[in-house]
This record gives sequence, C-alpha cells and structure tokens, in this order.
Amino acid sequence: MIAAAALTFMFSNILRYGTILLAIAGVFAIVGIARLQAERQMPPAGDPPLPPAPKPYAQAVSATGILEALSENVAIGVPLPGLVTAVKVKVNDTVKTGDELFLLDDRDLRSQELATRAKLAVAQANITVSQAQLGKLQSQLSRLTAVTDPRAVSRDDLENRRQDVAVAEAQLIAAKAELSAIESELKSLALLIERLTVRAPRAGTVIQVNIRAGEYAATAPKNPAMILGDTDRLQVRADVDEQNATRIRPGQKGRASLKGDPSVVFPLEFVRVEPFIIPKVSLTGAGTERVDTRVLQVIFSLERPESPPIYVGQQVDVFIEAPEP
Repeated sequence: MIAAAALTFMFSNILRYGTILLAIAGVFAIVGIARLQAERQMPPAGDPPLPPAPKPYAQAVSATGILEALSENVAIGVPLPGLVTAVKVKVNDTVKTGDELFLLDDRDLRSQELATRAKLAVAQANITVSQAQLGKLQSQLSRLTAVTDPRAVSRDDLENRRQDVAVAEAQLIAAKAELSAIESELKSLALLIERLTVRAPRAGTVIQVNIRAGEYAATAPKNPAMILGDTDRLQVRADVDEQNATRIRPGQKGRASLKGDPSVVFPLEFVRVEPFIIPKVSLTGAGTERVDTRVLQVIFSLERPESPPIYVGQQVDVFIEAPEP
C-alpha cells in the first residue's frame, strides 16, 4: 500500500512538471517560428538600387521639381457645359493660335438663329410696307399743298395729311429699329455659336486629351478637357522647403537629375521666383492634399535633350547653388 501510494505521488509530480516543461517548450517554439517567419518576410536592408544624385555645388539647396511645358501647361476649359460633338486634335499634334480643338453641341443656338432669321424677314417686309405707306401719304400731301386755291382744300384736311405723314415716318423709323435689333440678335447668336468652338489660346503641342466625342464637358471638371503647352523647351517648377527659402536669390545656377537615373544631369537657367509660399502638392498634384510642408516655387528653364527622352509631368531632383545657411 505504501509503495503504491509513493508510485502514485511520483507519477503525479512527473505529470505536473512535465506539463509545465512542455508549455515552456511550446512558448519557445512559437517565438522561434515567429522570428523565422519575420526574417523571411522582411529581408535585411541593403544598399539602395541606385545611389542618390551627388550635389554639384559645395553649398546647395536641394528640391523636388516637376517638368512643365514652357510658360506652364495650359488647361483648356469650356465656356459652357455641353455635349462634345467633335474633337479636332489628338495628342502630340502641334497647333497654332486660333486652331480648332473641339466642338460643343450648338443645336439649341442654331434653332434660335433660325427663328430669329424668320423675324428678320418679317421686319424687312414691315420696312417695305412702311416705306410704301409713307410714299403714298407724302404723295397725297404733295397734291394737296400744290393746290393754290385756299377754298379747294380745308386747313383741317391739310393738317390731317401732315399728321398722317408724320405717323408714317415714325412707323418707318420703328420698323428700321426693329430690324436693327433683330440683326444685333443674330450677331449675338453668331458669337455664342462661335464660342462653342473651343480654339487654341496660343501655339503649342497637345499634351493630353481627356475628352471624346459624345462625352459631356463640364465647366469645372476633375481633369481639364485638354492640356496644351510648348514642349520644344521645358521648364522645371522646383519646390524649395520654406526653411531654405531665405537662401534663394534671383539668377542662381541650378542642375536637375532624373528620378531613378541620377547620372542624367541637365543644366538649368533661372527664370523667376514665385514669391508666395504654398502647401506642397507635388506628390499627387491635388489641391486638397494635406501636407505639413510649405514650399517656395522656383522656376527654371532647360533645353529639351535629344536623349534620353523626358516628359512633361516627370519628377526631377533639383540642386540650386546657394550661400551657406
């Protein structure tokens, strides 16, 4: 009996401590597996695939820039919301000032023009009638005034004829005024119809087309209907952190390198500084983007290289020669 009780007590202790040891071993196993999985998912950090662009000046201000067409990109809008009936250009087309870009539906104005032209015909006929009536009354008045015997024609008849002539003259003036008003209305409709043909405000290249025939063009769209610019020569809009804004001077030299290829460097020519600090929106270009950085925009121009190709909207790293802070 005593031996059996001792064996039972020993077995229970072994079972208790063995369970604890197994639990501790399980914890260590879980931790080891988690570390191994993390090492597989997150490889050790290595060198960047491309080295950063070196500073070309001993003292420089670095900035991020965006390539634009010379004299900035022109976002083409519409004078009135309406249906697009035809698009006259495509991307990369070169246009001159006044060239047609796209047409808006003008059928409503055309129908008004037809009705106004009908009124014009009526007004012209009214002038003809008024002229005939006036001629008739003037002839009658002339015959009466030609009578030398005062007893043959009463003064009342003569005065009534004169009044009739005056009324006819006034009616003719009113008919001519009505004709002039209708002609002015036709000219106004012609201007409104012409306005629905959207033309290039200046010479340049069509960079982007966001509208198609059959689509509805709004006056405040998310994206402009077209973007126009001079791509033979480009400019860089560099965003300089406001903390470095005091180091910017007119005429400073600058260099730009492509994102992803720091070996390609372009000399920049200073154009101007836009003296207004704005929130930085170069990441997405959205005016509602919430950022903590405010920047001073510096504009540089550059000759478009033959190789490698660069494109409007492309980001570049900009270095501006500046005095020590």
